Amino acid sequence: MKLHVSVARQTLTVLDDHGAEICQYSVSTAKAGVGEVSGSYQTPRGRHIIRAKIGAGLPANTVFVRRRQTGELWTPELAKTFPGRDWILTRILWLSGCEPGRNRLGCVDTMRRYVYIHGSPDSAEMGKPGSHGCVRMRNADIIELFDRVPCYTEVEITEY
Repeated sequence: MKLHVSVARQTLTVLDDHGAEICQYSVSTAKAGVGEVSGSYQTPRGRHIIRAKIGAGLPANTVFVRRRQTGELWTPELAKTFPGRDWILTRILWLSGCEPGRNRLGCVDTMRRYVYIHGSPDSAEMGKPGSHGCVRMRNADIIELFDRVPCYTEVEITEY
């Protein structure tokens, strides 16, 4: 199994071992476009793996800060209390780059940049760029994907 994130189409496609499409989800990648440099708030391109899965069994809308649950569940009221917060919800698939000098090691290290595939508030728009570098998904979709893919699943992020 392999995942393909298309920045141009704002989709995440699950492929079987032969490259045939199993399913596809609408996502939201970085508002600042693509790029690998730390601090750029861009979505990194290239070959990655899922290095860690965080949040198994937790309720939808569980709020995470620094990969730890805060004890909060996202609600519109909570969002009004913290209007500028970058919401990381429900599940986290933490990505690690596989291409030294492109998305691994030094100032271009995807994992050290804390780039994830993660859940978002239902109010977050999918199908257009809007994240701070991560790949955002609807909560129901990230739960389904999280349960489907094991750690070390390949993730290719492309501009096309």
